[in-house]
Amino acid sequence: MATTSNASVSFEETDTRSDEMNSTIEQWIDELVAGVDDAQASEEFQEWLDVQSRFHDYSHRNTLLIKLQCPEATKVAGYNTWRNDLDRHVQEGEQAIWIWAPIIAKQCPACENSPSYHEQSDCDYDETPSEEWSKGLVGFKPTSVFDVSQTEGEPLPELETEATGDGEGLVPALTAAANDLGVTVEIVDPAEWDHGDAKGICKHRRTDNDRPVVEAKARENQADLAVTLVHEYAHALLHDDVDDATERAKREVEAEAVGYIVGRYFGLDTSGSAFYLAAWQDDDSAILQERLSRISSSAQEIIGVVAED
Repeated sequence: MATTSNASVSFEETDTRSDEMNSTIEQWIDELVAGVDDAQASEEFQEWLDVQSRFHDYSHRNTLLIKLQCPEATKVAGYNTWRNDLDRHVQEGEQAIWIWAPIIAKQCPACENSPSYHEQSDCDYDETPSEEWSKGLVGFKPTSVFDVSQTEGEPLPELETEATGDGEGLVPALTAAANDLGVTVEIVDPAEWDHGDAKGICKHRRTDNDRPVVEAKARENQADLAVTLVHEYAHALLHDDVDDATERAKREVEAEAVGYIVGRYFGLDTSGSAFYLAAWQDDDSAILQERLSRISSSAQEIIGVVAED
């Protein structure tokens, strides 16, 4: 996958500056679209998807249980999944993380109990024999899982999504620009970060006077921190909280595209955005083109404010 140029871009202060920026951003979006398509088709991405399918999306209750027992957990799976599917084994002496696993069994259409519990209940349903009942959730049982940090063996495939380049001066400029963008920003020490694998978050307030709050996890890679800040600024400028998963994914694509453009404008290599977006999208990359005006206007606003400071 081709990398983006690490030379910063400038536009002459002329009457055509806006048109020049729009044209350049459209070109960069075209290149990002091509990069996303290439990423989705790559062997590296397919291998990553295959491994990700081995990990479950846990319920809120189980997520809390995992964090209480192993606050640093990032990827958890059962003992046999680590051994048989991922070619890793749990290290000796590691303590299991206990969660609730669903029990799926034949289920009475009336009382929704399994056959054994149905027999002990006062339910008198007898229209069909238990052998013909459909399966369903009849309860939960404790089961053990282990975090990747408790295992050793074959490395898990990773996608290089981090931005690279010289972000030392850009991070202070972005934090200084937060006030003009109508955002409150905080860079949080990793030891105090409580948002899991997320690099940054944007909290939208529900009152007229409160600004969106952007938090970003501190890290050595200042280029990647800068792009994370831009990504979350884009959420603050463009998006409010949504419950619809499809729309949320589309807005995530918009924010990452803004990060790609602004980072690229300031000379960072943001080609990792292609892998990031490939992991988010279930359909083709046409969404980037469909929402170009929102992406472009938000990118130009952030560039304009940061470049002035």
